Amino acid sequence: MSVYIFSILGILMVINIANVKWATRVQDVFTIAKLLALVLIILTGVVVLIMGKTDSFAEPWEGTTTDVGDVSLALYSGLFAYAGWNFLNFVTEEMIEPFKNLPRAIYIAIPIVSFVYVLGNVGYLAVLSPKEVLNSNAVAVSFGERIYGVMAWIMPVSVALSCFGGVNGLIFTSGRLFFVGAREGHLPAFLGMIHSKRFTPTPAMLFTGIMSLLMLISSDVFALINYMSFVQWLSVGASITGMVYLRFKEPDRPRPIKFNLIIPISFLIAVVFLLVVPLYAATRDTGIGVLCVVSGIPVYIIGVCWKKKPKSVQNFIVKSTVLGQKMFDVVFQEGKTD
Repeated sequence: MSVYIFSILGILMVINIANVKWATRVQDVFTIAKLLALVLIILTGVVVLIMGKTDSFAEPWEGTTTDVGDVSLALYSGLFAYAGWNFLNFVTEEMIEPFKNLPRAIYIAIPIVSFVYVLGNVGYLAVLSPKEVLNSNAVAVSFGERIYGVMAWIMPVSVALSCFGGVNGLIFTSGRLFFVGAREGHLPAFLGMIHSKRFTPTPAMLFTGIMSLLMLISSDVFALINYMSFVQWLSVGASITGMVYLRFKEPDRPRPIKFNLIIPISFLIAVVFLLVVPLYAATRDTGIGVLCVVSGIPVYIIGVCWKKKPKSVQNFIVKSTVLGQKMFDVVFQEGKTD
């Protein structure tokens, strides 16, 4: 399995490094394929429901739990599975008129995606029982085997296409995050460079690929989700807290995008729940997440806060940066650095 994942990551890395348009076209194609698969699942579910098979909905709360800790961890898995809505903010520099189109994308895309995925789950439950859904390693595959007969291969192919598109989107957006972080001086300057001819953030994309491969070390995907989710929501919570603070501290400061404070405050309350409750419900996993964050503090102090580094260290940084530039034919983005 690791060999297949390594190969897929390699292919997607090459595409994203080679050409931005290739990466976006790949994303468009696989997004359309995913939506077509979801439409097929929804229509199949509607037909089954019309035929009177509503057993899965007779006792909708059977087997559920009210334990707050279990609910918080379930939210981790759910938010991980349906992630994507939050990555749009990472690629605003790739958007046309982002201050106008980013809010539009949020207002239009999130309701549509939520609606489609809810109907998709209804389609699954129309064919499979809740127990079968919980015990299935791939719900869409079990769905196809149950309902499509000789055409059941459609679902495994659709799952593969969905995963391929999802990974491509993560690489495309996460690479931009490291790229901007380096440009702001929070990561090595080499990661904030672009290819001299292709204009893609090659070093940042390679760094993203290496970090992705390191995640394969963990054999427990749910533990990995808990590690990552805690760190992610801690970062999100810190960002939202800073935004709310600045709204009170500097209320008249010009803002390209401005929302009613009720929205970020409500969101912040939800984030606090996602941070506090899992500390009790999955202490080990979230504790590892805390250690991941804490481990970055000395790196930040040495790499960012320590301005008066010894001459030997400065020379090493300069020489390694120049070596990286020559190896990968990359330069600083014009107008973005001093």
